Amino acid sequence: MPIEKNEVQSFLDKLASATPTPGGGSSAALCGATAAALVSMVANLTIDKEKHKENWIIMKEVLGRSEFLRLKFLDLANQDIKAYSDFMTALRMPKGTEDQQQERAQAMEKACRCTTEVPLETLETCREVVSLSFKAAKYGNPNAISDAASAAILAEAVARAAACSVRANLPVITNKIFAAQCKTRMLVALEEVKRELNETETIINELF
Repeated sequence: MPIEKNEVQSFLDKLASATPTPGGGSSAALCGATAAALVSMVANLTIDKEKHKENWIIMKEVLGRSEFLRLKFLDLANQDIKAYSDFMTALRMPKGTEDQQQERAQAMEKACRCTTEVPLETLETCREVVSLSFKAAKYGNPNAISDAASAAILAEAVARAAACSVRANLPVITNKIFAAQCKTRMLVALEEVKRELNETETIINELF
């Protein structure tokens, strides 16, 4: 079925509209699912192919993990939409009295934590996708090596996009200890994704 006639088009129509959700965070997670699916594709093009029998076991492990991550990214996309919707709900809460102001502030803080933690988890999940892409490139069907490369590059882009969402939310969080912890996790994950991507690109350049 053509892409423009299925659920992808519906998502893109919603994304392009003036509504606040879906947005950057959920889009990043959806692209993460695409990267994981590409790894699965390479694995499926390798498994049960007699020519690559010596790599079946490792590629079956890769497939099991990439499929788990693909579903996880989809869940993160839904979580991101809900988190931002909850934030908008909190933002619209009444603030006419001191009690209302306090209740609103607590709701916003809780929502801000979610709008930060979800893209952070998306970013950290990208690290494993890039790692799996390396295995797909090394042990997978050579005819699909460009797909393994695409998975790694896409996952790195998703990581950077998710980091933008994290950075945007950090200043709003009043708990500075929590904010600092999230920033540290973000920076560490970005570095690890970059390192994994470099390793994947090295092996791909050797094989191409």
